[in-house]
Amino acid sequence: MNALQDFNQAQIKTDLPDFKSGDTLKIHCRIKEGNKERVQIFEGLVIGRHSNGISSSFTVRKVSQGIGVERVFPLHAPFIEKIEKVTVGKVRRAKLYYLRDLSGKKARIATVDVRQKEAKSTSKEA
Repeated sequence: MNALQDFNQAQIKTDLPDFKSGDTLKIHCRIKEGNKERVQIFEGLVIGRHSNGISSSFTVRKVSQGIGVERVFPLHAPFIEKIEKVTVGKVRRAKLYYLRDLSGKKARIATVDVRQKEAKSTSKEA
């Protein structure tokens, strides 16, 4: 059993940002098409996290051309190159599945822009 735990520990990524439900993320995925490889960016709202060690995952939702698209990403998958946090959402729920039924302005979540927050903190330090 220790060999399995050691293997799982070696596969866990440590450079992941802290994020929770309500945050908007940009996930850079490596896509293989034939013999070519490219990076595709999927940007959307985190509507749920499932924490279970090496098999942890999170669900991201975006609306593309009027159609809701949800994708479940394994947190420690090798095809994920980078995860960027765009905005931090203010929510009171762990799972935001109710957003599936809402559209337009009703589906908005109050947010704090991370990039502006980081810029202000660096200007104060200088």
